[in-house]
Amino acid sequence: MFNSSRSRFSLTLFFALVITGFLIFLFFYIKHEFNTTRTEITEDAMVSKIVNMGKLELVKYAMKDVVEKKELHMILPDSRVLFVAVGEVTACIDLTKARKDDIVQTKDTVTVSLPQPEICYVKLDHQKSRVYDVSGVWFADKSKTMVEDVYKIAEKKMLATATEMNLLGKARENAGTIFKPFLENVSGKAVVIRFK
Repeated sequence: MFNSSRSRFSLTLFFALVITGFLIFLFFYIKHEFNTTRTEITEDAMVSKIVNMGKLELVKYAMKDVVEKKELHMILPDSRVLFVAVGEVTACIDLTKARKDDIVQTKDTVTVSLPQPEICYVKLDHQKSRVYDVSGVWFADKSKTMVEDVYKIAEKKMLATATEMNLLGKARENAGTIFKPFLENVSGKAVVIRFK
């Protein structure tokens, strides 16, 4: 009888230790699962349009600008976004607009009429641009709208600054610097670069 109760006690103790061990394992497993994050990225890339390129980039202005947007309210605190924009504005010539009759040769000279330079793109560098402060905004969707607006304002301001700094004039100058020596070496004649 004594061995039987001792055996039952040992068996009960064994099961209690197994259950306690299982509960401790379960506790740490669940704790680990709550602290572990998994990231899933689903990507479906499609080609929506194929465009033949013929634009020759001639000049690129790398720019940095600080943009602040405020919305003034009568009763509530003013909403404010402070944004540091880093990006570039590029000018190019679209060579697909050039035609055969834009090249006129005489005995001593070649006259080339190029299309007018144009702004190729204004691009913000999202890795380097930063929103430094958003204040006075009560709702998340309002904050998102203000940040999107400040991105658009920054792009427009970069374009305006590049225009004031004569980006297209610099593109015309670079076109002459690039094309004239190249065409003179190929043709063996004096080259005159003009713009339509």
